[in-house]
Amino acid sequence: MKSKKEAIEIIKILKTYYPDATCSLDFTTPFEIMIAVMLSAQCTDERVNKTTPDLFKQYNTPQALAEISIKELETLIHPCGFYKNKAKNIKACSQKLLENFKGVVPETMEELQSLPGIGRKSANVIMLEAFHNPQGIAVDTHAKRIANKMGFSKQTNPEKIEQDLLKQIPKEYYYDVNHLFVWHGRNICSARNPKCTICPVNQYCREAKK
Repeated sequence: MKSKKEAIEIIKILKTYYPDATCSLDFTTPFEIMIAVMLSAQCTDERVNKTTPDLFKQYNTPQALAEISIKELETLIHPCGFYKNKAKNIKACSQKLLENFKGVVPETMEELQSLPGIGRKSANVIMLEAFHNPQGIAVDTHAKRIANKMGFSKQTNPEKIEQDLLKQIPKEYYYDVNHLFVWHGRNICSARNPKCTICPVNQYCREAKK
């Protein structure tokens, strides 16, 4: 594991390298980012962003998505993959928002995770992007790979990796690190053919030293 000093140094270097690192999903409301996050499971953000304009044009409220036919919803989100399960969760989530939260996306991790289709990673993203109040670190495939390769964690379970990261990264850096790990994973620390020779933090990486 890294010392807090090392963790902060890594984040500062990455922030300099990726000054424009932000969320890649397009949205205008907390409900829209919630739906976009649900669609992004095992799907690229680029594909989600091509799918949501047609969806949100007609159905961008809990009421609208609670009432939509499951077949129509499946058709609209088909390009994002796993569309049957995602449609079922989106409809159930919308219904529960209406029944339990008066149609308003809740602003706590616990309440968010009580909704169908929303796990801890998704809740972390929603708290960060919708409410600018990060409560943790969303461990997606990029964060998992970087955490393992750089020595932040030896775990493979995303929630255990997150707990390791939270021990090393001070809370004031949660906002930045959520975006930076994604951007670094896409641009340099990719799963295939990582660009280790030009990586700005390769001096801290166990894999780059091999």
